[in-house]
Amino acid sequence: MDLSAQSTAVVIDSTADFPEGPRRLANWRIVPLYVRLGGRVYRDHVDLSGEELYRWLRQGGEPPTTAQPTPADLLEVYQGLTGFARVYSLHLSATFSGTYESARAAAAELEEGWVRVVDTGSVSAGVALLGLAVQRRLERGTTEEEIEALVARFRRDVRLVFTVDTLEYLARGGRIGRASAWAGELLRVKPVLAIAEGEIVPLARVRGNRRALAELERALGEGSRDEPGLRIGIVHADAPEREQAVAEMVARTRPSARIEVRSLLGPVVGTHAGPGTVGLFWWLDRD
Repeated sequence: MDLSAQSTAVVIDSTADFPEGPRRLANWRIVPLYVRLGGRVYRDHVDLSGEELYRWLRQGGEPPTTAQPTPADLLEVYQGLTGFARVYSLHLSATFSGTYESARAAAAELEEGWVRVVDTGSVSAGVALLGLAVQRRLERGTTEEEIEALVARFRRDVRLVFTVDTLEYLARGGRIGRASAWAGELLRVKPVLAIAEGEIVPLARVRGNRRALAELERALGEGSRDEPGLRIGIVHADAPEREQAVAEMVARTRPSARIEVRSLLGPVVGTHAGPGTVGLFWWLDRD
């Protein structure tokens, strides 16, 4: 089947931390996850902002919890897209959330093959980067086969390196992966982490933000080349100065790259990462 931006919709969940997507692109929709905070349930990026979440956390409020959207939530969005011939539904890694399975359950209620549910293997700006790559192809005209190949290549090639102020939030939410070996050992030491095959893995332990930035620069230098197809995403959790320092590092070391996404981590991802987190995503897409 031939696909275009007029015939094909893109659905992302709110953990892509790309709320401007539907405002910029008429064929995009977002399905929010949920945050329970102070006895109330909020929709991610809708009823609760990242700024509000970080203010709550820094003031020592009760730790929030998060929940995936229900199949009914996703089904409602899909049913609003019946004017499109195909829907691509892109979601954070299934190892971090049941959102992917909720999407599969919703898609199973509809015409077989109409909604293609994708486990991106990533999270946050990684999901947005894949969505933008799909959109570029839709705008010039593409095929199902090309999109399938694109998704497979993205899952293989995308990289994420990030640093957190503390492992407390990842450990509390059960998302810590192999980095659990460092939990409880990091006094005044910043862990530098990555995601590999859907699992959080440790890279380095350093002292101070300057050395953490140097580790991000080293990882980018070793894991990429400076060329126009290099696509970048930068996210932060109430750490705008660190996010700006990462952007300046990218501009200095990879001047041909394009920073496609710069965003504040929303309430759901921020609940698990914690204030002070900074993340750098990249992958090569020459299209």
